[in-house]
Amino acid sequence: MGVESVRPLRLGVNIDHVATIRNARGGEHPDPVRAAHAAAAAGADGITAHLREDRRHIRDRDIEMLMNEIGLPLNLEMAATEEMLAIALHHKPHASCIVPERREEVTTEGGLDAAGQHNHLQPFVSRLADTGIRVSLFINADQRQLDAALSLGAPVVELHTGAYCEAWLEGDDARFREELDRLTVAAAYGTSLGLEVHAGHGLTFDTVTPVASILDFAELNIGHFLIGEAIFGGLDSTIKRMRALMNKARAEAMGSRSA
Repeated sequence: MGVESVRPLRLGVNIDHVATIRNARGGEHPDPVRAAHAAAAAGADGITAHLREDRRHIRDRDIEMLMNEIGLPLNLEMAATEEMLAIALHHKPHASCIVPERREEVTTEGGLDAAGQHNHLQPFVSRLADTGIRVSLFINADQRQLDAALSLGAPVVELHTGAYCEAWLEGDDARFREELDRLTVAAAYGTSLGLEVHAGHGLTFDTVTPVASILDFAELNIGHFLIGEAIFGGLDSTIKRMRALMNKARAEAMGSRSA
């Protein structure tokens, strides 16, 4: 990828855990739609919301309100089920990211097996795309999964950055470098296939710079850390700081490539 063809790095803000806090006590506060408005004002390029089967955080009404009130593109994360497909087809968000989902998991534990579930996923990808929804697959940084995404006709993939972030938390420098290399190689391969490549899961102020420096990434989706950090510094300043780190990393990486 030449420097002139590098896309600006977008930030998608996931508001799920504003809804988690709301649901812990019931009622309507804090309102995830209000958080989406605040994220937009702070420089987010898009809003992500995961409507889970058990409705543990985002609710159906939240999706309706986000579609009606938010000017930014909505990325609806969803499992490949008939229920979620019907909801996506009804609301027609800008994008739908198909993710693996297990009821007992605390958070998404890994990427979708797009290769192993090809026949199951194909009708979901096709029906979403036929409605004009941009389909994304949340996958591990693996060539086989990227090939499967291309075969399925999904124009976008999001690489799972969980293992990379875990390596940093554990202070395992060798594994950290290995996972970063894995993301770098996978992003380049995905781009070579004509896919738009995104990344997300577990990214923080400490881990975002190396990922933002990978020029093949077009978008990072970040949620839990931003909402948690907002408790201490406010959502506006937290998003602005993340945005600034991403911009700095991307500018420096582009400068290094052109030098």
